[in-house]
Amino acid sequence: MSPVRRGETLSIYNRIRVLRAERGMSRAQLAALIDVNPQTVGALERGDHYPSLDLAFRICDVFGLPVEAVFSRTEFTPLSTELYKPRKEA
Repeated sequence: MSPVRRGETLSIYNRIRVLRAERGMSRAQLAALIDVNPQTVGALERGDHYPSLDLAFRICDVFGLPVEAVFSRTEFTPLSTELYKPRKEA
């Protein structure tokens, strides 16, 4: 079933801001690499704009990550939570 239902859209969350910061990259630098305006990068980071499939792939190519590592239909947990989860003993 399509995620778009008669005018209703589901949110798309992303880690663009975190990934850009990890790499010491400005919005303008990322924008130049993906061929958009820096304002578009800001709108994507805030969730004010959702990328086309082509733009999502271009963003993922810059970071060298698969789409599901950058975009999700559910909110991302903080990376520190994912990296430092308590170990379950067997």
